[in-house]
Amino acid sequence: MALIAVSGHPGCRFEEVARFSSQRLGFELLTQSRIRSLSSDEFGEDAKIPDKAYPSLVTSILARLATQHHLVFCAVGGELQSRHFPGMLRVHIVAPENVRIGSLMLDHRLERPAARQLLLDLETADRADRKAKFGKTKATAELFDLVLSAEALTTEQMADLIQAAAGATGLKERGLLSPAAEQQLQFQMRLKLARFGIVPLGNATLRKKMFAHPSEEMFANLLDFYRIAWEYEPRSFPVKYDQDGSVLEAFSPDFYLQEFDLYVELTTMKQSLVTRKNRKVRLLRELYPHLNIQVFYQKDFENLIFKYGLAARPVPA
Repeated sequence: MALIAVSGHPGCRFEEVARFSSQRLGFELLTQSRIRSLSSDEFGEDAKIPDKAYPSLVTSILARLATQHHLVFCAVGGELQSRHFPGMLRVHIVAPENVRIGSLMLDHRLERPAARQLLLDLETADRADRKAKFGKTKATAELFDLVLSAEALTTEQMADLIQAAAGATGLKERGLLSPAAEQQLQFQMRLKLARFGIVPLGNATLRKKMFAHPSEEMFANLLDFYRIAWEYEPRSFPVKYDQDGSVLEAFSPDFYLQEFDLYVELTTMKQSLVTRKNRKVRLLRELYPHLNIQVFYQKDFENLIFKYGLAARPVPA
């Protein structure tokens, strides 16, 4: 796939450069406003997306679109988001302060003092936005493949140079992102989003109980992402009796996935707890051989999804 990330200093009209470039190349344009629209469609207009979850959200959106189109991406941090994709061109537009002030004067019909203050405000907001979402206040030159100056070049000329660079690097000849690559990337991003409790509209399961461990809630959120119905600790199985037949010990698996008739038990990394759970699972399998149960570490979540083909399930746009 081809992904051209276009960014720039406030007042450089880099959004216009991105639009011209997408039109000339025939690529799909993804802007900050479209990201907000796609996010609202999936999570609802009132959904609160934490700044630290923003990179994962955008990568998920990019991956979905990249199976259908080559992309020009114009939004904060595009040079960092593009690292997840193989065919990328990172472009940055710069200009001296006086050129940027002049552009703002024309674009917003402002006098020079007001335009200068607007530029200061935009720069402050841009630094704060980058710091909150990516941990850095500004983008540095080594993050880009192509840096263009709006002082001497027009928007059309910069779009010409981007088109030439795309041709020279063979971006247009690349195939689109494969479904398998998209599934792998989606899983990684959705697992990160699940840690923030971010799920699509209409959870697959109504929450009725508090979870005993944060990893269980994260796993439930991940199942909701993939629209997989689940039950939390729905049943206890006796695994040890005394001489009179009274139950001494029982085991309640963490989750039951009805559609797959599968019980799932999550573990922590604490070895004493792992050993105890493994013993209970072994007893459960001996006493109830018809049950389908699997034990998973957090690192095994992905194996669960792909083993049972759940990643191939359609996810609402």
